[in-house]
This record gives sequence, C-alpha cells and structure tokens, in this order.
Amino acid sequence: MNRFLYCALFYLATPVILLRLLWRSLRAPDYRKRWAERFAFYGDLPLRRVDVVFHTVSVGEVHAAVPLIRKLQAHDPSLEILVTTTTPTGSARVPAMLGDTVQHVYLPYDYPGAVNRFLDRFAPRLLVIMETEWWPNLVHCCAVRGVRLMLANARLSEKSQGNYQRMHKLAGEMLKSFDAVTGQSQHDRDRLVALGLPPAKVEIAGSMKYDMMLNADMLVQARQDKKAMAGRPVLIAASTRTLDGEAEEEKILQAFGTLVAERPDLLLVLVPRHPERFDSVAALAGKRGFSIARRSRDRIALPEQQVLIGDSMGEMQYYFGLADIAFVGGSLVNTGCQNIIEPAAIGLPVITGPSLYNFQAVSEAMIAVQGMLVVANAAELAAVVKSLLDNPSQQQVMGEAARSVVEANQGATARNLAVLSGLLGSAR
Repeated sequence: MNRFLYCALFYLATPVILLRLLWRSLRAPDYRKRWAERFAFYGDLPLRRVDVVFHTVSVGEVHAAVPLIRKLQAHDPSLEILVTTTTPTGSARVPAMLGDTVQHVYLPYDYPGAVNRFLDRFAPRLLVIMETEWWPNLVHCCAVRGVRLMLANARLSEKSQGNYQRMHKLAGEMLKSFDAVTGQSQHDRDRLVALGLPPAKVEIAGSMKYDMMLNADMLVQARQDKKAMAGRPVLIAASTRTLDGEAEEEKILQAFGTLVAERPDLLLVLVPRHPERFDSVAALAGKRGFSIARRSRDRIALPEQQVLIGDSMGEMQYYFGLADIAFVGGSLVNTGCQNIIEPAAIGLPVITGPSLYNFQAVSEAMIAVQGMLVVANAAELAAVVKSLLDNPSQQQVMGEAARSVVEANQGATARNLAVLSGLLGSAR
C-alpha cells in the first residue's frame, strides 16, 4: 500500500469513523465532545505555537511520557509543549498530571488537510510519538516541513509487526522519516529494522515505564484504608478487558468464587480498564451473587462486602496499595497484558494470563526472577492465589523479586531525554 491509496481509503472510511465515535459515545459520553479538534478546527481556543509536541494515545502513554516531559521542562523551562491524545481518558490525565504547564488538544485524524491545519496552528520544531502510534500523513507532513521526528519508548510486538508487514512499503516510508527512535528492547529494535527502519537511527533505551513515579500520598491513603478494613487479604484484578464479547471478569469472578469458599474474608478489588464498562462489570459481579462496593460511592468495602469495583480514574496506585496480590488484566483475553510494572514497583507478587505481547520483554524479565506467574485459566488463577494466601513469605519473596526488575531497569527516561535534546538542538 502506498500513501495515495491509504489517503483514499481513509477518506472513504469517514462515515465509519464518525459512526464509531457515536457508538463509543453511547457508553462513554465524552466521545461526543470536542469533535472539531479531531479535524484540527480549534475555534477561539487560546492556543500558542509550540516547540515540542508529545503524542500520547491514552492513559498508559501519558503516564510513560510525564516523567520525560517534566525532565525536559526542568532542562529548559522556556519550552512550549503540547501533549495530544486520542481518548477522553488520556485527555483527562494530561491536566491532572501536568496542570497548565503544557497545552493539550486531541490529535486530529490522519487526513492531509487536518494534519496540515494542526501543523500550521502549532508550528512545532519536534514531534515525539510515544510507543507505536505511527500515522502516515502526520509523519509525511512533518518530514516535508522539516519538523524533526522522534519515536520514543518504541515497542513492536510480533503481532503488530505482522500487521505492518502487510503494508510494508508504507511502513518503511514512515520509519525512514524518523530522525531518531528509542526502542524498549532488542526484540523491538529488530522488528523495527526488519520493517525498514535504518539501524543507525535506533538505539535501545529500555522502557520509560520503569521510571514511573510512585504517589506517596495515594499509597499512604491505601494503607490507612486497608487498616480500616481490619487487614483482610486483598486480591486486585487490574485493568481487566473484554474481547469479542468475552469478558475477562467472568474468569476472575469464577476464580474468586472458588477462593471465597475457603477464605470468606478475601476482598476482590476489580478495576476494569475502560470506564464505560464500570456499570456492566458491577452488574456482572452482582449477578454472580457477590456483595458489591463501589469506590465512587462507598470509598472502601465494608466487612460483609466481597468485591470493590474500582470505578474511579487516576487511582490505580491506590488500588494496588490496598492489595496483597495483583492479577494484571488484558492477559486472560488475547489483548496483551496491561502495565505489570506498576504493581511490581510497589512490591506486589504479579500474576497474569498467557497473553503478554504488550509487555513481552518485561514479562520475560519478571518470570526469570520468579516475580511473576502465568496462569492459563480461572482454575489455575484460583490455585496460585490460594497458594500465595497460604504462604505470606512467598508473597514477599515474589514481590521483592518483581520490584528488583523495576529497580534494575530504570534510567530510560534520561536516555530518551538525551536523544530528544539532541534533536531539539539541531531543529530549526
């Protein structure tokens, strides 16, 4: 596929794109808002020209980018920075974490006209794309205008490589346009080079997610609330997902039902990945006969309540702070596990399902030191959790092993900053 054909298909897909926005807005009303920004129309918004644009798709990429942005601001406070996202949840995290120190809008859809309006409005010297969000027209228009391009914290799973291989010409053109790429692992570097990235443009910097900042206030609050719950054991199922109608929570609740038959004091903290699923997951737990508390309504669980639904945004560290054992979702359905670094940084033993491609290198490192266990189904999840509940010392050993991986791999943010600063120094 070449870029001309890509553009034609993108324009033809416009009705589908708009219908998808409407469909998503049925469950998440924020998708009905700010449509003009998605086409690079900004009206009277008080926006300034910027030096650097960071494109972060959603919550995970925002969290990974924030330490880098803060280091860049400390390095040069005069820089004007714009952070873009594509999801409302990611959008909400930008002001929550960075306040008014940066500007924020949605990245427009990848129409040539919208991309050029975006670049006309902000005139950046450098565009930093986080992880895997490559858009052909955005990359092409930046390259034509002389905007420096950096792909930061890049990762590419074997599955994604196969998808890009089907349009290898377009993928190769994009990758050749980048001025610098920082890969998370050797596997990521090799896959990017195989798609056409010149080897001299990429260096392995590690994952910036290892450099995450722990929120001391949130963790203190979690410890206080856990004490108020009489120290009952807590299992968290974090960032659970659904795929093709298969809800990961079904398997987790099945395992939990087995566990509470022997440990009736066990609390399950269940945190769906997407806020539009909060109500349906709460209903699912209630349908299975469990007594429910909701963070948004009840704050903490009462002794007789068995499941706490984590239906708030930006509090994942609080939820991990409540827990003794962490299961990380997206892994018992084939969507690739979510962030396993966060519970490891707190010192929790980590359990996942077999779908690990989003954090493959991290998973391999944590499995190697026995800080993480992989289960195939609900029965195995119940057995592993029961074993850990019966052996608190093993919980501690696993948690410390998981934390050691995080501590040993920190420093990627500083390496990314060095590359970024070099590009800014050579930009017009």
